[in-house]
Amino acid sequence: MFNKKTVRDVDVRGKRVLVRVDFNVPLSDRPNGGKEVADDTRIRAALPTVQFLLQQGAAVILMSHLGRPKGEVKKEFSLRPVADYLSRILETQIDFCDDCVGSEADLSANSLQPGNVLLLENTRFHPGETKNDPWMAKQLATLADIYVNDAFGSAHRAHASTEGVAHHLPAVAGFLMEKEIQYLGQVITDPERPFIAILGGAKISDKIGVIRHLLDKADRVLIGGGMANTLFFAQGYPIGDSLFEEEVLEVAREIIAESGDNLRLPFDVVIADAFSNDAEAKTMGMGPVPNGWRILDIGSETIKSYKKVILEAETIVWNGPMGVFEFPNFAKGTFEIAQAVAESKAISIIGGGDSVAAIQHAGLADKIDHLSTGGGASLEMLEGKELPGLVALQDKD
Repeated sequence: MFNKKTVRDVDVRGKRVLVRVDFNVPLSDRPNGGKEVADDTRIRAALPTVQFLLQQGAAVILMSHLGRPKGEVKKEFSLRPVADYLSRILETQIDFCDDCVGSEADLSANSLQPGNVLLLENTRFHPGETKNDPWMAKQLATLADIYVNDAFGSAHRAHASTEGVAHHLPAVAGFLMEKEIQYLGQVITDPERPFIAILGGAKISDKIGVIRHLLDKADRVLIGGGMANTLFFAQGYPIGDSLFEEEVLEVAREIIAESGDNLRLPFDVVIADAFSNDAEAKTMGMGPVPNGWRILDIGSETIKSYKKVILEAETIVWNGPMGVFEFPNFAKGTFEIAQAVAESKAISIIGGGDSVAAIQHAGLADKIDHLSTGGGASLEMLEGKELPGLVALQDKD
């Protein structure tokens, strides 16, 4: 149940509205120098909120982080290419300010007219951003009359632009934040059953809390990717040269002991004699992996078994690929699972950059109910944690 006020609940006409968006997008080098947006998924996800505010007669001030400049001004992390891109897709002039706080930001914000858009420079060019510095939060608040958080992908971080500023202005959610919380909230509180969670990716350490939480919530938790290797090793299987995390083996053993019948691990795998697309590969039933070989994908029998579970589901959450899908020869598990999720009748929610990329690469994005823009934030929600950037917003009466 979403119980926070949104942009629908405030009068923004003639007001300056400060919107925290998630424009942390990949940039690529332009042939003639400079940078350009390489993937606009997160930018397009923010457009409904921006366009609504403009239609309501607000002056819109956008702020975001990009990359990890660690509190220093670094040109390669500038949001200026995003401003240029936004101008093109909104078909309107986007003003750009070279800072997000200080006299230049004040001047740019104060002169902004209703119906116009200003994008501030990277909030992480200031060390106060990630420290949730009270001074920086107050400075950001002086730029506007109302604060909107539409950056779900950063809502799990208590930063000056996501949490601190919300204590100084009327603070509400944007449409993307609302949509993300509604989908993920339903999964956590009252999923249609059978509820299936699919978890993959390289590291189990990032998802220990999620696995434990979902083992209590889901009817089945299907595991793939490098994280399965750590669970195999914890069971006593030699895994050759496969990636695993030695520091969490004890926790992995506890998870296996606690899981009962809910946790499903691959029972056949694709192994290779090198970490390369061109490596010699073969499929084997799960058992001792020979030295010099490594697990790079789930096998065909596991795919068949997982697909059967997926096609019977009513709710599916998927986070993390099933193998090294960047290598076409080891992408079958990930893409077959993607196809099954797309074909299923279930409410489907996919979070995490790699899983979303796999669905988009397979051309199946339009068959998924919700592609989450926030990998870390969606994981924390699935772990049952509160998101500081959401908690700080005003509750509905």
